[in-house]
Amino acid sequence: MSQDDNYTPPKIWTADKENGGKFASTNAPTAGARHEQTLPKGDAPLQLYSLNTPNGVKVNILLEELAECGVTDAAYDAYKIDITEGDQFGSDFVDINPNSKIPALVDYSTDEPVTLFESGAILLYLAEKYGKFVPTGQGQARADCLSWVMWQMGAAPYLGGGFGHFYAYAPEPMEYPINRYTMETKRQLDVLDKHLANNEYMCGNGEDSYNIADMIIWSWYGQLVLGKLYDDAATFLQADSYTHVQRWAKAIAKRPAVQRAVDLSLTAIK
Repeated sequence: MSQDDNYTPPKIWTADKENGGKFASTNAPTAGARHEQTLPKGDAPLQLYSLNTPNGVKVNILLEELAECGVTDAAYDAYKIDITEGDQFGSDFVDINPNSKIPALVDYSTDEPVTLFESGAILLYLAEKYGKFVPTGQGQARADCLSWVMWQMGAAPYLGGGFGHFYAYAPEPMEYPINRYTMETKRQLDVLDKHLANNEYMCGNGEDSYNIADMIIWSWYGQLVLGKLYDDAATFLQADSYTHVQRWAKAIAKRPAVQRAVDLSLTAIK
């Protein structure tokens, strides 16, 4: 597949050829289950179905931070959903997440099981359920946390599906999309750098300020500037120049819960 300088979009798009790239074998313009599947279930109250990608690591971090705090009610079993093999399109997983993306979680500690998908929703649910890592009272502290959580949810697709895809996964280098998404990724890093110049964590100073906003943003942007995503992307983006993001990212990377979360052992589902 090569980039066609003379390409003109048709009046009506059709999926009449493979789109190329790393995930071409699983891409399709339709939703829903593609095969029958029975997901395993352990004995812990929380059942996590995920992968250790940035989106998956977010939830890993919170669960491990809760364990670090001694919250035994947040015990969980973690299972691997291999998105390169199409596990996300199995019938049981689609029942939990109709959008077929990781992570997904089921809480069996309630009278009726609660199913959750979307990392931001999972983090908010768990943080509020256990009263940790999210400000609970109305006011600026809670507003700041929710604002930065939603910032990540809106911003990261430009980093992952935009920059990451065209820089690392597209079938061939394409100058325009790489330039377009590099520009936006660097703008986002500058947003974070300017904010963290006056804040130890995303929502203020001191250990009590560390919360789900840090966890959800670090999983993408912290790992990016530390050279953990997309091969040489940190060099390409001049990540070392974002000194305040670097300081914040390195501090969080030293946390025992974060170290466990990044390398979390996931049990195969088959």
